Amino acid sequence: MSEPIDTLIKGWYVVTMNPTRDIIRHGAVALRGNRIIDVGKASDLEARYQPAETVGGDRFVVTPGLVNTHIHITGEPLTRGYVPDDTPFEENVFQWLCPLYSVYTPEEERLSAQLAAVEMLKSGTTCFLEAGTIRFVDEVIDGLAEVGIRGRVGRWIWDLPPEPDVYRQDTDTAIANLRDTVARHRVDPDGTLGAWSILVGHTTASDPLWQAARATADEYGVGLSFHMSPARLDPEGFIAAFGRRPLIHLGELGVLGPDTAVTHCVHVNDQEIALMAEVGSSVAHCPTTALKVSYGVTQIGRIPEMVMAGTNVSLGTDGNNASNYSDLMRATYLVAGLFKDARMDPQMFPAEKAYEMATLGGARTLLMDDHIGSLEVGKQADVVLHDTDRPEWRPLLNVMNQLVWSADGRGVHTVFVDGHKVVEAGRALTVDEDTFYDRCQQAGEAVVARSGLPDKAKFPVR
Repeated sequence: MSEPIDTLIKGWYVVTMNPTRDIIRHGAVALRGNRIIDVGKASDLEARYQPAETVGGDRFVVTPGLVNTHIHITGEPLTRGYVPDDTPFEENVFQWLCPLYSVYTPEEERLSAQLAAVEMLKSGTTCFLEAGTIRFVDEVIDGLAEVGIRGRVGRWIWDLPPEPDVYRQDTDTAIANLRDTVARHRVDPDGTLGAWSILVGHTTASDPLWQAARATADEYGVGLSFHMSPARLDPEGFIAAFGRRPLIHLGELGVLGPDTAVTHCVHVNDQEIALMAEVGSSVAHCPTTALKVSYGVTQIGRIPEMVMAGTNVSLGTDGNNASNYSDLMRATYLVAGLFKDARMDPQMFPAEKAYEMATLGGARTLLMDDHIGSLEVGKQADVVLHDTDRPEWRPLLNVMNQLVWSADGRGVHTVFVDGHKVVEAGRALTVDEDTFYDRCQQAGEAVVARSGLPDKAKFPVR
């Protein structure tokens, strides 16, 4: 007698990302509740189970959901592309991004987070780590829950920069804000949404704040994340203040550990790379931002050396004025090619390794590698179906090459998060897309107007 289940997902190919990296031709994935209970040949699972719903079929490639380990879900989705693309790092951050973030209302941050989540889900990302630049955490988590994505978020926490006024926090206030956010929104790995111990990072935190962030992560059993060394500003600042490079100083403070996710890490040296490998910290690499904001990643980037040293490197899309998209498939494509050219070595980051970074690497960065990142029995049911009845998918002769080099998020057809179907036939099921984008357009125009920042578009609009 067939065993009842909730959903049977069938595919032409099922990309499992299991320990032996099996790709199952004419495969299927069985879901009960929020868990994967079986993976195998479709014919075997159809004989074994009686599903309440069957989805997919012979034209679909079934994969795990992607994991985006660095994205700004507020401040930028509603101002996508307004910042000129020829601004250096310091101008980009302090003259454009900080003022834009500062004028958001709670309702606008909620809508901004939902826009980011909808874009991620519709392009195959089911879980993310936010950059720690949220002001209104309660509203944002409420909006994310409505959309149905999995993620970890953090409030804007720093104690050194004196402006903008809305971010000004002395050390005691910053620590209190951090602890309150994590205490109220901590979540166990089975949960979908919760807070991490997240700082803005760079040179914006005092030593007591760094140490408090470490202590908060330890006390509440969550991860610790921050930006560091995308450009020369951070190393120069730490050397001037402490006589040591950033990651060496943070290592001496006891900040780094296996639960630490450090974003960017372009301007790092051999000693810092060795230290991260030794303590087991992860690096969130944002390849598009590194190119667009001209960090020098193709000239001095050491991402291959980090991987060879044993450091877990995952991928992020960053903000919508730095890479301007939230489709992690595009970032996966980019990392697969970036260092092939930079090192003139075609063996750098083959498609299979790039895809590992976007799935298993991301799950490890999020401290969730036992829960997501692959299609295996017992893992949470975050599953993506890619429609191959599209020109970029045919002919389909090598699944991994096609996923990384040919396809992007536009071919995503159906998405499950935690066993719930949130995208079907390319449409989000949890928002009214017919009105949602108009709301985002109106809100974006209002944010830009209140910011007072000039329109620097180079071509005249008549």
